[in-house]
Amino acid sequence: MNLLISQEISSAPFSLKRLLAHYLFSSLLVFLFFRSETVAEMNKPALAAIDQEILAAIGEGHIPGAVLWIESKGEVYHRAYGKRVTSPGSEEMTLDTIFDIASLTKVLATTPSILYLAERGELSLDAPVSTYIPEFLAGGIRAEPKDDLVTKEDRGKITVRHLLTHQSGLPPGIYLSERDFWGHDEGAKRAAMIGLIERPGTRFRYSDVNFILLGEIVRRVSGQRIDSFVEDHFYDPLGMTETTYRPAPFRHSRIAPTTDIPNYGLIRGQVHDPTARRMEGVAGHAGVFSTAKDIAAFTRFFLNKGMQDGVPILADHTVRDATSNQLPASLKHQRGLGWDLVSPFSYQRGTKFPLSGFGHTGWTGTSIWVDPVSDTFVVLLANRNHPTEKGSIKPLRIRVGTLAAEAVGYTGEVLPPQSSTQNGSESSEYAAAGDPGVVLNGIDVLEQSGFAALKGMKVGLITNQTGISRSRRSTIDLLAHAPDVELETLFSPEHGIRGVLDMDSVDDDVDASTGLPIYSLYKSKNKKPSAAQLAGLDALVFDIQDIGCRFYTYISTMGLAMEAAADAGIKFIVLDRVNPIGGVVVDGPIRSGEGNDFVAFHTTPVQHGMTSGELAQMFNVERKVNVDLTVIKVSGWNPAQRFDETGLPWVNPSPNIRSLTAAMLYPGVGLIEFTNVSVGRGTRSPFEHVGAPWIHDGRLAGELQSAGLDGLGFLPTRFTPDASVYGGEDCAGVRFVITDRDAMRPVELGIALMKVLYRHHEGTITLEEKGNTLLRDEKTLKAVMKDKSLKAIRKSWEPEFSRFLKRRQSFLLYPRD
Repeated sequence: MNLLISQEISSAPFSLKRLLAHYLFSSLLVFLFFRSETVAEMNKPALAAIDQEILAAIGEGHIPGAVLWIESKGEVYHRAYGKRVTSPGSEEMTLDTIFDIASLTKVLATTPSILYLAERGELSLDAPVSTYIPEFLAGGIRAEPKDDLVTKEDRGKITVRHLLTHQSGLPPGIYLSERDFWGHDEGAKRAAMIGLIERPGTRFRYSDVNFILLGEIVRRVSGQRIDSFVEDHFYDPLGMTETTYRPAPFRHSRIAPTTDIPNYGLIRGQVHDPTARRMEGVAGHAGVFSTAKDIAAFTRFFLNKGMQDGVPILADHTVRDATSNQLPASLKHQRGLGWDLVSPFSYQRGTKFPLSGFGHTGWTGTSIWVDPVSDTFVVLLANRNHPTEKGSIKPLRIRVGTLAAEAVGYTGEVLPPQSSTQNGSESSEYAAAGDPGVVLNGIDVLEQSGFAALKGMKVGLITNQTGISRSRRSTIDLLAHAPDVELETLFSPEHGIRGVLDMDSVDDDVDASTGLPIYSLYKSKNKKPSAAQLAGLDALVFDIQDIGCRFYTYISTMGLAMEAAADAGIKFIVLDRVNPIGGVVVDGPIRSGEGNDFVAFHTTPVQHGMTSGELAQMFNVERKVNVDLTVIKVSGWNPAQRFDETGLPWVNPSPNIRSLTAAMLYPGVGLIEFTNVSVGRGTRSPFEHVGAPWIHDGRLAGELQSAGLDGLGFLPTRFTPDASVYGGEDCAGVRFVITDRDAMRPVELGIALMKVLYRHHEGTITLEEKGNTLLRDEKTLKAVMKDKSLKAIRKSWEPEFSRFLKRRQSFLLYPRD
């Protein structure tokens, strides 16, 4: 098969090129046009390397074919590769192939139309959306908004600029359950009435709804639907004769089709996006079809600051604003008006173009990147979702962007700023794996290996806000930008992807940074990924900070996900993290009896002294999971170290573990959490004090002080929780003071608390009913209620406790003294 079809290299001036350039139907013809002035040629080895990358992607089945246009200072490299149709039948890719450009519609149609009207004073970017769509105010908010502070009144604050910059607070799309409609007007109506989920201006969330509304604003202000407006004001003046919504039938034979849908057929000549298709093929977010030549004409127009043949279509200042950052610094990313600048979506820049460029991508496999510094732009068009959605193009986009930069003279790597931090300030700290005295978690080790363990894989990621590197970059963003890694899906545990939700069920969502779906594992009935969610993945990656306690549910999520990965026949990779309370102390009864296994996943003691990676190895063998398991080990950690001795950045692992002190006390204080005693939820320091309206604080503090608990002190205290147990009621109790953390045993504290509270409040505390929920050892609970000594209680844990110490030995990854 002749994968490399044809080539056009031109050094002619722009006006001459428009007269001479035409597409070639022969697979071997080469047209060369020369200017009289000297033009520095693009680096031919780099261009040849691009050819090889594209051919390799075709050969590996990632895309069926592609068309490339690279232009720099008037020199053009234009090639077609592979096939535009592979099923049914077979057709060669040609230079004049027409592509469904998907979300490039946002910048090739909707953005310029809005800017054109704004420049002429027909609309204001800072006017409320309701100025142009009055019924927008009648819409509501979602029943469970993502932002607890959002109100219906916030709809009136959403501006046209918010829509253009994806800061509206509207959801990513018209919900799947609401897509059973037909008609352009009905789609616009649904977009106008869709529920708000966040306050405007507080978060960057990529949203098709924004651009559906912008398309409707164009219609209401100009009196023309977006398809006719953009054709009159841009496509005709720019000579873009092949660019249109709803291409005429005579063009269909040159269109690169997308998916072959069962019971529907091959999508060819119709827009792939299901919402745009239901809107009769015309929408502000998708629907345009075009060729590389026409997209190059439009991109050149933007690169020329809005000029066409010396005549301004858009003013210089308008283009400058559109391609300059419009987001506040607090939102971390950089977006222009419609255009993407520096965000997780802008990876087609590669690694060597400077950060001063702009571009956009489309779902079907289309992309643009513009580098004004070198007067260069790259257009890569592919139908990566033909004949199915299994194709992928992200790694190719990165390689083409990088090699194109090399072709025009860039050499050094330019990394995006570490702006996607999830907690704390940014840091430039960087250390090599194995450096003495430097502790690196698994994600740091993986990053410094060049993500070798994930090369060539499509992966899902189970993570939350604790999934960050030593330099505070989120694992989500690191994997989203990792070369030759396809991050496809995100999964969230209890408390959600950002770890701030304290509720019984957490909804699915879409990640604002990457646009990836987030499946809530805390919402699903069996709390594990479904087979459908894992379909097409090569591996499932786990990166969450555990705190070393059996009933902290993140390790249960890990164990259940391992089972799902084994059932799906995919790899499971744990990015290990230090145990923040240390890996030396092991304490508490071994789980026994029946109960809620999500808070007691495996037969371990309450304080197990293991890392997530070590536990994963234990689960895999002892529970006979038999998943293909890899643990990316921590580097430089001594298990005797606690978190504050590692130099790693602290992130609250859950809403109520807000300090290392709370984490260290949790295996003991947490034992009484399901009783009618407040453990400090709803106060500023959960798990660092306990209380209830019926407790005598002085007596409790005195008896605990005399119990001989090493490493702990006790202070009488009073507090009023604003939520949870005894919310709004005055509670008396004790505050715990750690005086010697090496000697302190939190499980002993929990046992002592149970004993003293039951001794004085047997008829009030719900210990008998609820005390075994997290303890999960009936013998220990009965011994507590009989006020047996701590020594006797410890003796009852044998011989299972000693057997556990022997069991765990073969799974330890880090030497214990």
